[in-house]
Amino acid sequence: MKKKLFISLIILAVLVGIGLVGSASAQNRRALSEAQRITGDSFTIAMRTPRGANIYAVTRPNAAMLAAIDQGLTDLFAVSRRNRYSRRLTYGDYTVFVAKADRERNADGGYSPDIAVGAAQYAGTDYDQGGYIFAAGMVISNDPAAFVIAEHKRDLKRVSDIVRFEGEHLVLYHNDRRRYSQTADHSRGGGHPILQ
Repeated sequence: MKKKLFISLIILAVLVGIGLVGSASAQNRRALSEAQRITGDSFTIAMRTPRGANIYAVTRPNAAMLAAIDQGLTDLFAVSRRNRYSRRLTYGDYTVFVAKADRERNADGGYSPDIAVGAAQYAGTDYDQGGYIFAAGMVISNDPAAFVIAEHKRDLKRVSDIVRFEGEHLVLYHNDRRRYSQTADHSRGGGHPILQ
């Protein structure tokens, strides 16, 4: 009797585990679909950073780019802990989509790999470029915690900053919904860094 109960519990645990994996996979597929819809890119490369963040990319990121992503998350976790936030502070919690840059230089000629996204709430503002804006990064899913950034060939400190800044929205979503609501939409003013 005990043996049958034990086997039944093991089977139940396996089925629950399969259900959770299926659910996580469905969430990741939704995030991938959203990243592809926003950027128009196909993310055919799947890998992890040395510290375990999930990466989907158009072209294989080099070691320096992966290290810059990890550094941005490290900085995010440190400032989050200083603000007494504790949820979503592991590398594996994050998925970063690395898209093709839709531009490499800003209006002043500075190196600024950015992605073009629909203007939405920025329509009619100074950011509006005719129905779209250029963004350094964009959160595409709160759960799983996922955002998209552009490929960079240099200025990898900028990559670390973008990762930290996009991650701020996600940390706030999972730790402080009131503050998240106040800072999620930059069209009303405010910018990064949010967390000091």
